Amino acid sequence: MNSKLDELLMRTDDVMAGRSNGWQPDPLLVSTTGEYRGVLQVGVDLGTAYTVLIVLDKTGMPLAGEYQFAQIVRDGLVVDFMGAVELLRTLKQRVETKLGVTLTSAASAFPPGVPQAEVRATANVLYAAGLECTGLVDEPTAANNVLQIRNGAIVDVGGGTTGVAIVKAGAVVYTADEATGGAHFTLVVAGAQNIPFEQAEKLKQDPQQQQLLFSVVRPVMEKVATIVERHIAGQKVEALYLVGGACAFPGMARVIQEITGVPTYLPLNPLFVTPLGIALHHGKTLAVTGD
Repeated sequence: MNSKLDELLMRTDDVMAGRSNGWQPDPLLVSTTGEYRGVLQVGVDLGTAYTVLIVLDKTGMPLAGEYQFAQIVRDGLVVDFMGAVELLRTLKQRVETKLGVTLTSAASAFPPGVPQAEVRATANVLYAAGLECTGLVDEPTAANNVLQIRNGAIVDVGGGTTGVAIVKAGAVVYTADEATGGAHFTLVVAGAQNIPFEQAEKLKQDPQQQQLLFSVVRPVMEKVATIVERHIAGQKVEALYLVGGACAFPGMARVIQEITGVPTYLPLNPLFVTPLGIALHHGKTLAVTGD
């Protein structure tokens, strides 16, 4: 696994929280229209719960980013195209203000098994928001750009689905994606507390409430674990690596390990692993094109 993963995710947390933004563009590399001619690696993750835009420097360290809760995607499908475009434009403008340069291109990602028409819809959101889409990568491969695992399985618990990707010799050899994710946590909290979905989402993320809510959401955790168990059966998976914002709920890794019997690892902030990997994919496409 990536030996610098914790350092990278701590830096990402600081950048996303606005605690670290000392980067200044080289004025000789800024065009008259504000475009930066140096290397900026940009990733856009249109998630079921959160949309994330993150910018890395040429070494892969985060410079700036923004993210916001929005229900514009469902199970990997863009269900509110104009809402997605407006949100991405807003995030783009915020990041550009932080950096002092105009962003012109980015990469994005898609869950395994999504129809090609929906993959194109993701690219079209970027184009409509003023970003050339330089590449689309499946989410497990994006996550492994950051995790750098050689053998094991990546479990991506997003807002609407749980994705499982088996990695052997550093390559993704099997993927699957099934319904059940962070939105289902929120739904059971809303039902148990008899409160609206949006209020339940905030309650779910409150550290002071999470221990009290554990027994409520545990059945959803167990369902995620059985999905994983089914897809890794017979594959001799040595370890599981969790990504996706839903995995941050305390106890998630423990429940999955209990049910699957496989050692399970949780990064410091699993929400940002895939967006970081998407940005690194953008960097690879820039290297190929020479831009």
